Amino acid sequence: MALCGAVAAAAAAALPCEVIVHIFSFLPSWDRLRASSVCTKWRECLFYPSLWPELRLRLRGSAAERGRLDFLMKKCGSFVRELRVEFEGGGRPVPLPSYLDEVVCVLKSVRNNRNLQKLSVFGDIFLQEPDDKHSLEIQQLIEEVLGNSKHLKWLSLGFMLEVVTPTTLAALPQSSANCIEHLSLLDTHFINKTPVIEAVELERFLNLRSLALDFCDFTAEVTRVLANNNHVPLHRLSLVIHHLSMSNIHVLDNMPQDADWKVLARHCANLHVYIMAFNVRNDILLRILKPSIPLGRIHFDSSTNGVSGAVVDLISRQYDKSLTHFLLIKDVEQGINGFPDLSDNRNEDPLVLLAWKCTKLSHLSIHGYAVWAHNLIAIARLRGPELQVLEVTEESINFDEDAMADLDGDPVHNLIEEVSIGLGKQWHPVMKNETLYVFSETTRYFYKEMQRFSEGI
Repeated sequence: MALCGAVAAAAAAALPCEVIVHIFSFLPSWDRLRASSVCTKWRECLFYPSLWPELRLRLRGSAAERGRLDFLMKKCGSFVRELRVEFEGGGRPVPLPSYLDEVVCVLKSVRNNRNLQKLSVFGDIFLQEPDDKHSLEIQQLIEEVLGNSKHLKWLSLGFMLEVVTPTTLAALPQSSANCIEHLSLLDTHFINKTPVIEAVELERFLNLRSLALDFCDFTAEVTRVLANNNHVPLHRLSLVIHHLSMSNIHVLDNMPQDADWKVLARHCANLHVYIMAFNVRNDILLRILKPSIPLGRIHFDSSTNGVSGAVVDLISRQYDKSLTHFLLIKDVEQGINGFPDLSDNRNEDPLVLLAWKCTKLSHLSIHGYAVWAHNLIAIARLRGPELQVLEVTEESINFDEDAMADLDGDPVHNLIEEVSIGLGKQWHPVMKNETLYVFSETTRYFYKEMQRFSEGI
């Protein structure tokens, strides 16, 4: 057996470098690291730049993985072209030193990389205690990365550590600002928040095609800058509206009015807007949702303020020709009286009207609101196969015996069969034991969908 192993090792070492690199190209990053332990030659072939044009890391603050991270970033950080990093917290507390050390390790490795074209950093992390020293170091490292970049086209910093400051983008040279096509600056610090980007700063980004901001940073002046003829037309705009940011009355005073949206939509003929609203009151939503917004996607997530039927009606009327995605999530336990019913005391169900009026609707997700089985069947029949995604949690579905009286047998079986027929494919409600992170990890879901939305230009 030892002889066979020696022969195999010798044969592996005899392969030309081009063949070894080709073999490595089919392996995930961690498997490449393991394969490189076969022999010295394989290890030398591991870090050919052609093997690492893109690096995706999902880090957990784990001491066991730290050595591999240090090794990988030391080898790849200087030449990787696309870097996506997620710091996984899932809402749980993360050991502060481990988390911050990983952030610093990644950023230090790429700070002198002049060929970096895409940088995406996402951290949905709850920190057990503040650490101003490390936060300042991370802010400085990000500014170094931006200051040294020459070809950066995609910059996405989301939901982490308040690392995005008003001085962050000032570190970008003008030549680099001209290269940026996607810019995403999202934070979780809303109270007394200083805007992370002012309208005057956006004037430097002449080739911006995709933008993601907190709504409190998206002012009427920003829309006027983006609508300027010096700027290429914007194609994708993602906005996060948080109830804490709405506590500042000046946010609504400075928000774009319908006339501002009209000018922007006229300049950006192919603009699609994606809105994510966390716990926002209905009266504020009715003020924000202007008729001229070219709204393609809207995602409501709340644990306190439920979305009203009036808001759903407004969306059906105003965005019937543009809306493709509608997500309605209420993250609360079912009470004695069940989930809130949007169709209560009404002849028409707002969700059925939405499916009827919004002819481009292709994605509908509902949890935490009562959905009557007969209305779910109606939605499936109205939209048919064009409704590519219909996600409704099992506990959200109610049954009306009178409305389902013409169907014999088990009501759940009848619901599944009728919805499947309407959609033209097999369908079933989302069961309690299924894990769909659209319901369980809303922030992460939005960030990933925003990335896909922006990449779909």
